[in-house]
Amino acid sequence: MRNTFANAMTALAKERSDVCLLSGDIGNRMFDGYKKVAPSRFLNCGVAEANMMSMATGMAMSGLRPVVYTITPFITTRCLEQIRVGVAYHEAPVVIVGTGSGLSYSELGATHHSLEDIAVMRSIPNIQVCAPTDSLELAAQLTDAIENGRPTYIRIGKKGEAILHKAGDNMGIGKASLIRKGKKTLLLGIGPIISEAIEAHDILKTKGVDLAIASMGSVKPLDDKFLLEMANEKYEKWITLEEHYRSGGLGTSIIEWLNENNMESIKLKRIGVRDKFIHKLGSQLYTREIESINSKAILNEVLSL
Repeated sequence: MRNTFANAMTALAKERSDVCLLSGDIGNRMFDGYKKVAPSRFLNCGVAEANMMSMATGMAMSGLRPVVYTITPFITTRCLEQIRVGVAYHEAPVVIVGTGSGLSYSELGATHHSLEDIAVMRSIPNIQVCAPTDSLELAAQLTDAIENGRPTYIRIGKKGEAILHKAGDNMGIGKASLIRKGKKTLLLGIGPIISEAIEAHDILKTKGVDLAIASMGSVKPLDDKFLLEMANEKYEKWITLEEHYRSGGLGTSIIEWLNENNMESIKLKRIGVRDKFIHKLGSQLYTREIESINSKAILNEVLSL
């Protein structure tokens, strides 16, 4: 995903003279292609993320389209006041991109885990909140964010994420797509962790269970039309999946949507990280396993329904 982000930014910088990239002292060599295209529109702001966010707000209010980029917890909770009062309050067209979302930096501990960022960001007015599943969805959302000029937060993975969409899928901000068809049970996911759901889907298929899987793409706004279609398709049991705390993220937003739309017949289960800091550290796959958000946990949750 990181390389796709760099390539997409390079293409956008070629097309638009107002696109700027601000980095919090990471990805410097990754942006060599961008710097060849727009050297004066790349700023390494160092490990001063709050200052970087304020710079981006000023640039946006001067007619530019700044994109700020660094590791997820450092570009969200570390500079929350600057996002809330600078970007959101002024509706400044700043795109905030957090890399290494969820448990991508699992082995580095709680300081590098981003498990509350969606909850925090979606609570702030005026900000679009996105969590692309793969590189195709990321490119579509980034283009949308630059074009619509609204404050936008995009959390992305690290590297090596599988491509789960097809080129013709419905992608972009506020657009969901069904990436696996099924019957009765529907899994709604965000982010690269959907690959765990695909693995569970293939095992369930051998047991005669057809699990439908959708990539929601963004949490704010939700794709209302898509959700209504899924409800009308008689998917009676829904499961949400996210590499995030259970509270405040996709699962919570779907609960709110079901309540507001009087969908009392639909049963919902949430798969996410429990409400605690994670101290038992290892690789991302290891931590997904101990936190019960991997393919085995999804398989068991579906069978229990």
